[in-house]
Amino acid sequence: MLVNLIRFILAVPTLPSPLAFLVISEPTLEALLPGLYIVATPIGNLGDITVRAADILRRCDAVACEDTRVTGKLTKHLGISTKLIRYNDHSGERERVRLVESMHSQAIALVSDAGTPLISDPGYRLVRDARDAGVAVTTLPGACAAIAGLTLSGLPNDRFLFAGFIPNKDKARREAFLDVAQVDATLIFYETGPRLVKSLEALSELLPDRMVSVAREITKLHEECRSGPAARLADHYTDYPAKGEIVLMVAPPAELETSDDDVDLLLKDALKTDKASQAAGKVAKATGRDRKQLYARAMEIRGE
Repeated sequence: MLVNLIRFILAVPTLPSPLAFLVISEPTLEALLPGLYIVATPIGNLGDITVRAADILRRCDAVACEDTRVTGKLTKHLGISTKLIRYNDHSGERERVRLVESMHSQAIALVSDAGTPLISDPGYRLVRDARDAGVAVTTLPGACAAIAGLTLSGLPNDRFLFAGFIPNKDKARREAFLDVAQVDATLIFYETGPRLVKSLEALSELLPDRMVSVAREITKLHEECRSGPAARLADHYTDYPAKGEIVLMVAPPAELETSDDDVDLLLKDALKTDKASQAAGKVAKATGRDRKQLYARAMEIRGE
C-alpha cells in the first residue's frame, strides 16, 4: 500500500516552480545511517502519519518512545515490527547516555505519544547530548497540536508564543498568565479537560476582554474549536465538560491602555496572595505600567 502511494505520487507530472525543488524518496529496505531521527507522529488520526516517517520507523534499529503501548498501536497499524524502547521524562541520565552511545552504530528514532517530540517534553536533553557527542540528528516534521489548534482558532498567527502546559495550582496558574499577558502575540497553552474551566475562569478575571479559543479532539471525529470571551467559554465547559488534552489560545493584547480602575482590580486581586512589591511586579508585567507607581498604589490600597 505504501509503495503504491509513492508510485502514484511519483507519477504526477513535474510541478512548476516554486515547488520544483521538492524531493520524494521512495521507501527502501537499505539500512539507515546511524544517528538520531526525530519523528513526528499523528495526534489523533493515524492517517496523518507521513510517508517518510513511516519509512524511517520501519528501517531504524529501534524506536525510543514515551509509552511502548501507545507507540505500539501506531507501529501495529503500519505493520512495523521495529524494537520499541521506553524513554520518557522519568528516564535517568544513565539511560540517556546509553541511548546516545548506541546512536554511533545504530539508527534510533525518537517519538512522543502524539505529535512532534520535544514540544513541551524534556526530550531536548537527548538531542543536546547527541549533538554534543557528534551524533547526526535528523528531524522529520509532522503533526503538532499547538500549530493545528492555532490554524483552527482564527486568531492572529503572524506572531505567537507557545507557553506549554498551564500549572495546576491556582496561584501558579495566575502567575503564568500574568507573565505573558503583555506579549504582543497570540498565546498558546496546553491544558487538560478536567482543569480547563479553572483556567478559563482565571483568564476571565485577568484578561476579560481578550478573545479566547479552545481546540479539542483535533484531527478526530469530534474535532471542535470554540471561540469567545473566557467567561462564556467557562460557562459552556462547566455545562459540557471537556475530556483529553486541550489547546487553549488567547488573542494578543489590544492597543488600548488598561484603565486605572482595571489596574486597581488587578492589584487588589494580586494582594490577596502577594506582598505589595510582588503584586506591583505582576501587574506591571500584565499592563506595561510603571512598577514604582504600581507599588505606591498597592501600598495605598493596603492602607499603608
